[in-house]
Amino acid sequence: MKENLKSHSLRTTLDEWLSYIESIHFTEIDMGLTRTKQVAERLSIDLTASKVITVAGTNGKGTTCAFLENFLLNEHSSVAVYSSPHIEKFNERLRMNKIDVEDQLLMNAFEKIEQARADVSLSYYEYTTLAALIIVSDSKPDYLILEVGLGGRLDATNMVDCDIAVLTTIDLDHQKFLGDTREKIGFEKAGIMRSNTFAVVGDTDTPQSIITHALNINAKALYREQAFSLKQNGTTWAFTLHNDVYEQLNKPYIPIDNVATALTVISLLGIDLDAAKINHVIELTKVAGRTERFVENCDVILDVGHNPQAARYLASQLKQMNYNKVFAVTGMLIDKDITNALAPLIEHVDTWFLGSLHVGRGATSQQLCEKLNIANESVNCFDNVTQAFKMASSVANSDDLILVYGSFYTVAEIRRLLVKE
Repeated sequence: MKENLKSHSLRTTLDEWLSYIESIHFTEIDMGLTRTKQVAERLSIDLTASKVITVAGTNGKGTTCAFLENFLLNEHSSVAVYSSPHIEKFNERLRMNKIDVEDQLLMNAFEKIEQARADVSLSYYEYTTLAALIIVSDSKPDYLILEVGLGGRLDATNMVDCDIAVLTTIDLDHQKFLGDTREKIGFEKAGIMRSNTFAVVGDTDTPQSIITHALNINAKALYREQAFSLKQNGTTWAFTLHNDVYEQLNKPYIPIDNVATALTVISLLGIDLDAAKINHVIELTKVAGRTERFVENCDVILDVGHNPQAARYLASQLKQMNYNKVFAVTGMLIDKDITNALAPLIEHVDTWFLGSLHVGRGATSQQLCEKLNIANESVNCFDNVTQAFKMASSVANSDDLILVYGSFYTVAEIRRLLVKE
């Protein structure tokens, strides 16, 4: 044991720690709360100083968290947000008042976990979640927003009892771990709810499994189209919460559904809403990799969407746009529902530029091409997404659009080319 601890003390950079953490557990995804709770108790993590909002769902978690964060900061509260995965730097996974956590705080937390866990094996995600909670426990922000990594019921974030549970949307993704129907997936995500505690459900077609679970545990659930709703009126929209209506709201940069869900949460925190305040936060809320727009020789939109529901949303957005041609640059993981994540965009995309992802579980461009199953002359395959993007850029005109989507890895690779330091 002493020799083991000595080897840990030699880890002097965040990258060294992350490499170590990636290597110590037998599998990347290992759902369950037993191990993390056991180590958390040894670490005496105390989050009672913070109101906790836990956000689960198939899509829309990150943007919902970002809107909540901006609204609460606008109210002069201190806010911590824990999310995953990151796009460029690991530090993005925990931000305090919009500032990514420093390397040293993470390394200090990792050292504490290493001392406390003894013979308990932790996955990469469990280890990093505990590190985030240690830092939040020490800093005591007014609010902690936890974005669930996978599912809900057995996700490491669910060892924390939330003050408000949020479910964004329910659709098919991660079926290997969560089940192959919306009802099964809904049950897993509903696991973040707590008895006699508020829960906000933003899905327009809530699975019965969520409703039943909420009733069984006596959660105070507010459902979309019952407790709250939205109505689009041309270039503006209106948000209705019970009997209150907020009109003349500006079109957001993030999905409008997630703004409505977040506003319902804000109201439950006892914060007054008005149209001017809402519009101010709408203008503030732009999220990296979520329909994020860049202007190069033509418009470029980056989106981390990687499942059928996300693709349907992107298709609905493209339908409202007026570009001459749309070029899709796509890279995906092999264990995703590739066919149905490509299909909704086929009628909106003129030419596909498919790139292989050289990561664990990465699909080759040829595998994507086989799933796409359309005319060969409109599909181009490349060894990586950077090559795919550069070729798309070389043929695009100023009135065209390049859409980059399919994976966090895909967006991260292209975003590095676009962000000007």
